[in-house]
Amino acid sequence: MVPRMADKHYRSLIKGVSWRITGSIDTLIISYFITHKLKWALSIMSVEFFTKVLLYYFHERVWEKLSFGRVKEAKQGKPSFEI
Repeated sequence: MVPRMADKHYRSLIKGVSWRITGSIDTLIISYFITHKLKWALSIMSVEFFTKVLLYYFHERVWEKLSFGRVKEAKQGKPSFEI
């Protein structure tokens, strides 16, 4: 059985920052390939919405495999004598 681990707050913060960087790179790439005409703004927004959802899913799956910033949770209902 794999021990359950809890995320520390800084892990969540770092994940949020790394996700925003990922999203910004996505926006940069999409914007580069689409013309800079104002009428395309909604097209960019729509494409970006769906690609970011997909990228976020894969981003979360990678982070789930990393142990960085995680601590083991204490077992519920059983006293722990560990120091």
